[in-house]
Amino acid sequence: MLLPICKFGHPVLRQKGAIVTSFDDDLARLAADMLETMHAARGIGLAAQQIGRALQFFVIDLKTGNDSAIEFSFTFDGKNIPLEALMPLAIANAELEILPDDEWLASEGCLSFPKLNGRIARREKVRLRYQDLQGKWREIVCNGLFARCIQHEFDHCQGILFIDRMEKADLLKIQTKVKQLKRETQARLREFGAPKA
Repeated sequence: MLLPICKFGHPVLRQKGAIVTSFDDDLARLAADMLETMHAARGIGLAAQQIGRALQFFVIDLKTGNDSAIEFSFTFDGKNIPLEALMPLAIANAELEILPDDEWLASEGCLSFPKLNGRIARREKVRLRYQDLQGKWREIVCNGLFARCIQHEFDHCQGILFIDRMEKADLLKIQTKVKQLKRETQARLREFGAPKA
């Protein structure tokens, strides 16, 4: 089921997510709906806050259909496995460790900020511990686009948005559009109320 995506200006985007405690059919359904919504919006990651739920939960799908376009490497529970065997991912209660490595400045977008992007410096490599849909603890060590996507979605779960980390020059370029988006979102909320997840 497609879910409405919360745009900038919705207060839930600034809320730190609650810990996921139930690993049941409802969580599996939420993951499936979030993935369907993310794919329809042509995204690669989506956090629960973005569909109106303040939870420590997000989904990622980095399958490109073209192996030469993959700009990262990873291990899953210490093993090398094919990307298709891992994706899509549903990640609950993430514990993120930023590993010592170079910073990488690259452009990012966000489904809560349609058609807006800017450069953000993030570390190249991370270690992620998380619970899967069955509640089992897993570990991913990754770099490149995979690490960047995890950091972006992890931030959402803490109520941090990509504009908070954006290069100042890039943020200045889109500041008028960001303010307009916030005004439009708040006007819609006053008129129609918050979207139901």
